[in-house]
This record gives sequence, C-alpha cells and structure tokens, in this order.
Amino acid sequence: MASFRKALKSRQRNHHERSQPGFREHLGLLEKKKDYKLRADDYHKKQNTLAALRKKALYKNPDEFYYRMLSSKLQDGVHVSKRNEEVVVTEEQKKVMRTQDIKYVEMKRVAEAKKIERMKGELHLLDAESKQKNKHTFFVDSKVKVESFDLANHLDTAPELVDRVFNRPTLKTLETKSIRGAVEPHSMMKLAKQRNHQYNILSQRIDRESKLFVISQKIQSRKDLQDKNNKVKVKKETSRIAAIYKFDTKRKR
Repeated sequence: MASFRKALKSRQRNHHERSQPGFREHLGLLEKKKDYKLRADDYHKKQNTLAALRKKALYKNPDEFYYRMLSSKLQDGVHVSKRNEEVVVTEEQKKVMRTQDIKYVEMKRVAEAKKIERMKGELHLLDAESKQKNKHTFFVDSKVKVESFDLANHLDTAPELVDRVFNRPTLKTLETKSIRGAVEPHSMMKLAKQRNHQYNILSQRIDRESKLFVISQKIQSRKDLQDKNNKVKVKKETSRIAAIYKFDTKRKR
C-alpha cells in the first residue's frame, strides 16, 4: 500500500504559482491569496478600531472631568503636559525631606516598641519557645539528700505541676481553694493555642521594630553623606545594618 502511494505521488505534477503577466511586470509581484489574507485582516482590524473610537466618541459625556485636564493641553491632537520644566530640588530641601522620612520611620518604630512592651507585660514571656531556659539550683547538706531529693515535695506542689513555669499552686492552696478557670482538656488546648498565637504576633512585632530601626539608620547615613566632609567607608551596608563611615573631624564655628 505504501509503495502504491509513493507511485501515485511520483506521477503528480509540481504545483507552479501563476506569475505576473509580462505586460504587468511594472506593477510588481502578483498578489497571492496569503498576501490578500494578510492585507484584508489588517484592513478589518483598522476598521474595527475606527468603529470602536467612533462609538466611544458618540457616548462620551460632555461634562466628564479629570484633574489631569488642568495640567495638560491638546497640541496637534495629542495631550501634552503643561509643566515641561524640570522640578529642581536643592540639597537643603533634600535634607529636610530625609529628616521628615526619619521622623516618620522613628514614629512608627516607637509606636511598635510601645506595643511590644505592652504585649510583654501581658504575656510575661513565661513559656515562650525562643526564651532561654532558666535554671533553679537547690542546695542540700549531703549527697544522701541529693539522691533522695524530691522536687515536688520540696516545692510543696503536685508532681503534675512541677514542669509548669507559671500558675503552680501549692498543695495547701489546692486543698483549701476551688479551681478557677478552664480545667477541661479542650479548653486548655484552646487557651494554649491562643497564647501561642499571641507569642507569634509578638515575635512579628519585634522583627518589624528591628527592621524599622535599620531603615532609620540607613536614611540617617544617606543624609550624612550629603555633607561635603571627607569620609571613608568602614563597613559595607547589609540587609541588617547600615553602612558605617568615618568622617574627618571639622571644627564648627
């Protein structure tokens, strides 16, 4: 079957495109269908664009107003801005602008620091995971007492409460007073989840406050660089610290 198709293919004549007649050669190459298709598509695209613009102009609101109209004008059918002159900012103005930036960043940093202090006062950082574990050393008289030392008995509390850093009542308190607050496992898990969420918020605020401090330091260093005093870079700028420069001493008048 394949050999039969090959034989039929060999008998076919080569397809030749009709060329431009001799008396029309001065008009250029004869346009083929693919050329006409490209020209027709381009023509219809332009006609559709013109129709859309006519429709937009027909439904335009004559009372339409934009504030950009105040600072632009129509010139040769094109909107051109009226303010062509460049805005020149002096060095003194730049210093004032950087000072304002520093004040804003510092204000945000101080506000963040106050929120951090307030949250630390509420949470006390008693069981935070990032907090360094404290050590409590007990002294006894002999090695025999060391071997028989009972931490729960020494602290006068239940063995289940020894690992607690906070809210560790004594046995007398447990016998004389009723338990207040959540005691069910579900409620305890819920409170622990809320406490961990508060710790996460606190860590995020601490990180944000440190980033704001770095930003203020970088703005201040850029402001100091505008002075004309000779300076030498001591340490490069990184994502955590601002660049450190050493300036020549200059006596102020």
